[in-house]
Amino acid sequence: MCPCISKKALIKFLKRVISDSTRKIFLILDNLKVHHSYVVRDWLNKHKEQLEVFFLPSYSPELNPDEYLNCDLKVGVHSQMPAKTKEQLKNNSISHLRKLQKSPNRVMKYFKHPKIAYAA
Repeated sequence: MCPCISKKALIKFLKRVISDSTRKIFLILDNLKVHHSYVVRDWLNKHKEQLEVFFLPSYSPELNPDEYLNCDLKVGVHSQMPAKTKEQLKNNSISHLRKLQKSPNRVMKYFKHPKIAYAA
């Protein structure tokens, strides 16, 4: 998640995660400070029947599937014509993310890596 995420935005996201689920959700988070806030902890305690959170060890980017996505995004964006403006960079990023959205098998390959297989 973006380091600028707020507690309110995280709770909004968590509500969406559980909204349509008929089973308990197990969610893996990194140790971003907001993930451990009292507001988020209280919300999680109230919804522990629907959602259980597990935290990655501190300073372990190799265990975080987000980092594999970030790497894919960087390679994909930098393989295109170099962006000359922020708007071009944004458009290139969105274009690559939409390509990934249409390629679930490519994203599933992140979880084949031995250090990420725990989350599959």
